[in-house]
Amino acid sequence: MALKINKPGLSTSVQDLGRPGYFHLGIPISGAMDRFALRAANMLVGNPEDAAGLEAVFMGPEIEFTEDAVVAVTGADMPMMLDGSPVEGWTSFDVKAGQTLSFGFLKTGARVYIAISGGIATDPDLGSRSTYPIGALGGIEGRAIAAGDLVPVAKGDLSKSGRSVSPALRRGPDNPASLRVLPGLYWNRLTEAAGKGFFEDTWTVAAEADRMGYRFKGGRALEFVDREQPFGAGADPSNIVDGCYSYGSIQVPGGTEPIVLHRDAVSGGGYFTLGAIISADMDLIGQLQPNTPVNFVKVDMEQALEARRARRKMLQQIREELN
Repeated sequence: MALKINKPGLSTSVQDLGRPGYFHLGIPISGAMDRFALRAANMLVGNPEDAAGLEAVFMGPEIEFTEDAVVAVTGADMPMMLDGSPVEGWTSFDVKAGQTLSFGFLKTGARVYIAISGGIATDPDLGSRSTYPIGALGGIEGRAIAAGDLVPVAKGDLSKSGRSVSPALRRGPDNPASLRVLPGLYWNRLTEAAGKGFFEDTWTVAAEADRMGYRFKGGRALEFVDREQPFGAGADPSNIVDGCYSYGSIQVPGGTEPIVLHRDAVSGGGYFTLGAIISADMDLIGQLQPNTPVNFVKVDMEQALEARRARRKMLQQIREELN
């Protein structure tokens, strides 16, 4: 089976849960920006949770189906139609050969995830089908999908139609959004006042928000503890001698606008990082639109681990609900 792409939408790409294990070589994790939503979509149609689906940003694609399938769309609130008739999000539904799935205007959130019974079956690169355009890995020739593409889909179970994730388990950001931060290795570079101000200020998502990272603006500029810059770090106090970046690291070039590094970000560089967004909240960033207000919330390791356990519990509740 293949999906015929009549209209590609905006930055629509094949994504699974990513390709861990190559970060030390400079190859990022990639994968779905909202892993929770992709997992839920796959559960709804009976796929393994790590199966590949489509991720669309702000504007959905128009897809013509060449064979019968069961489909689910999760993530952002973006109305969708099957041959012009409305269908519900976070719910699996039947699609017949020849029918077309299309999308209306985005209401809330930023990204939708489209799972098809059987999962997308493009050739994997380094163990993943996730699209990483800079490295030309995964997906369709390592790029976003385009009009006229035929996207292969494996044979799947057609018995999972009509299942739904309850609204209480449909995870998304609040407005303003709260993103929990674990201070990191270079936190001591900030003055006490600057560190306090970072968490007191309300920031907004800047226009530069994509799979590599989200920039935030509107808060006070950071002040740094005076020091003699080490050789190779440059003159700006936000510069360091090159260091490693974890997934979710918050770098602040020039001390002015924080950038949270996301799925396709580089693995190291010469800007200091004040900490990292905890893993449980990284999915929420993928659903933030530009100009959304955001508050950063300081947490410790135990709180970060508890948040991760809570997220895993929600996924388990979905599994139990659907079974």
